[in-house]
Amino acid sequence: MAISLKPLRNQVVVITGASSGIGLVTARMAAKQGAKLVLAARNEDALRQLVDEIRGLGGQAIYVVADVGQEEDVNRIAQRAIAEFGGFDTWVNNAGVSIFGRCMDVSIPDMKRMFDTNFWGVVYGSRAAVNHFKQRQSGSGALINVGSFLGDRAVAVQSTYSASKHALHGWTDALRTELEAEGAPVSVTLIHPGRIDTPYNEHARSYMPKQPAHRGMIYPPEAVAEAILYSAEHPKRDMFVGFQAKALAVLAGISPRLTDKLIELWAFPSQQSDRPSRDREDNALYHAGYGMHERGTHQGWIRSGSLYVKAEKHPVTTTIIVAGLGTLIWWLTSSAV
Repeated sequence: MAISLKPLRNQVVVITGASSGIGLVTARMAAKQGAKLVLAARNEDALRQLVDEIRGLGGQAIYVVADVGQEEDVNRIAQRAIAEFGGFDTWVNNAGVSIFGRCMDVSIPDMKRMFDTNFWGVVYGSRAAVNHFKQRQSGSGALINVGSFLGDRAVAVQSTYSASKHALHGWTDALRTELEAEGAPVSVTLIHPGRIDTPYNEHARSYMPKQPAHRGMIYPPEAVAEAILYSAEHPKRDMFVGFQAKALAVLAGISPRLTDKLIELWAFPSQQSDRPSRDREDNALYHAGYGMHERGTHQGWIRSGSLYVKAEKHPVTTTIIVAGLGTLIWWLTSSAV
């Protein structure tokens, strides 16, 4: 069946990992566009503050304290959305956490805990969302899974995070094809963020001597939120946030050994700051991290947005412009000869 999604102002949107970073920014942007929100995270104080903020500005929102690594918690998010708003139209699987450390140093329990959040949380959320969209009487729904450019190509230092995002990408692709084959009324979108300026690095468990941080070109969380909210209204297979995300995926496919060598040179210095690392127990792997912070403590060129996201929102126009520029360059070079 044809997928037709409602305008955001007429939607109920579920967002996991809503207490900080991408989830927090997405919630605020969605509220400004009139969406009703069901916000989930482990940090109740942050969720309460966020809901009060949104309601104070005239919006509608509720919160659910939930650990997405627990299936019963995820199902409770769906149940609360149905009880409060009669259902939901978009489900955003955004919750995630990272570990910075070498493959042979990170403990097996830490690896398993990360998979509970980054992979199994997405599986539980996807199943809850798809079941709801299939059971309701009319209309299509959007399932949006927030992956990573490290789900397209693994890097040193974040081995477990990369592996969990590879698993998330695989699950999302398989689910999409099954739903399309059966004609289910569900749009499934995978978001591929590049390096984003969120507290992700401060919430991560660190096995490194220096505090984890992005160094280099970094994109704002608003760029990811823009991609998410566009996908809530327009069926999209993939949305890459930042040219670096698309470039890494393409380069890895064309020349994997060259990519290996570049990562060996780039991954270690570009993922650590100059500061001593926080205590290994001071992180959000096993318990809620601090909330209500949109930005992290990264070092580099923080962009104001993503031109690549804007291009993906207007693919026909972008193709025409690129083709026109190509033709102009060809004509100029031919004339010069």
